[in-house]
Amino acid sequence: MDNTNEKKTAQRKPVVAITTGDPNGIGYEVMLKSLAHPHILEICTPVIYGNLQVLKKHLQLLDKEMQTMPFHIIGQADQAEQGKINLIKCYGDDLPLHIGTSTQEGGSASYQALARACEDIKQGWADALVTAPINKENIQSEQFQYSGHTEYLTHIFSDTDQSLMMMVSEQMRVALVSNHVAISKVPLFITEENILQKLTLLNKTLQSDFRIRRPRIAVLALNPHAGDGGLLGKEEQDIIIPAIKKAKEAGIMAFGPYSADGFFGAGDYTHFDAILGMYHDQGLIPFKTLNMQGVNFTAGLRIVRTSPDHGTAYSIAGKNGADATSFRNALYMAIDLVAIRDENKELQAKAMYKETKE
Repeated sequence: MDNTNEKKTAQRKPVVAITTGDPNGIGYEVMLKSLAHPHILEICTPVIYGNLQVLKKHLQLLDKEMQTMPFHIIGQADQAEQGKINLIKCYGDDLPLHIGTSTQEGGSASYQALARACEDIKQGWADALVTAPINKENIQSEQFQYSGHTEYLTHIFSDTDQSLMMMVSEQMRVALVSNHVAISKVPLFITEENILQKLTLLNKTLQSDFRIRRPRIAVLALNPHAGDGGLLGKEEQDIIIPAIKKAKEAGIMAFGPYSADGFFGAGDYTHFDAILGMYHDQGLIPFKTLNMQGVNFTAGLRIVRTSPDHGTAYSIAGKNGADATSFRNALYMAIDLVAIRDENKELQAKAMYKETKE
């Protein structure tokens, strides 16, 4: 039974499920560095999905003061205790660890942790999910045939089978029409229906999760120079502009399409609450150029899910050199979003109660 929408008691700190991702990447490192901050346990109850022995091996590679961090072993998330870093064993102690290298065993372990966390969230035992990076290739199996976390979680936690990959930082919010697809296949996703769906979802999440009453959304073009009147492509005239027009008719403040180079180069992104890009690199290159400490947020799910805005980073894994800021920001954002959604539910309940009395 899926109880993810049950109202949580206001007194309880949010339980945050944390998946460790690829054990040979920097997932354990950035997670442990984030959880080492004492105030974390004051604002949430973390539950790690991984393996204690693997965790200890990663701890040995970090600063000495971190190597005495205590962990509370539990069987499932409803046993999590406040004031402690809880841990659930998701794979065997005999996992061969090859830090800095992609392995099939590492991919299997990352899937087992993710699947276990999702089961606990379905039961209503955790309030949010923060995912450490996976390797999209080695995680592939009969159980996992998705191009990434976003697509997998959309299949499990979206009521409409729709979601929105959204990158969030202090400088900007960027969402995408197409996520993890080959550049040659991007045009297949650029349809009037898809753009309108993404604009609708983006507008809704800006209003509900970010509390922006009338968000201004910039829509990027697909082709260079926004197609130059059709000379460099007709997608703007035939697809993107009609989608923007329909969005406006639906009350969404959407503008564009803007040529991406000039839009970011001139700083026009500062005039909007969010940007809708057509494909992955169009949105993420400028986003990460400005800030590599942002957060990946999956909008449109029944649950709160965030992650750092980087990958497994095998080249620096095991060297105690990974910056944990993005992961820590993902944790903070998940906690904030849980609080906002709980407040939204309370306001809706009060409004409904008031209506019944009138």
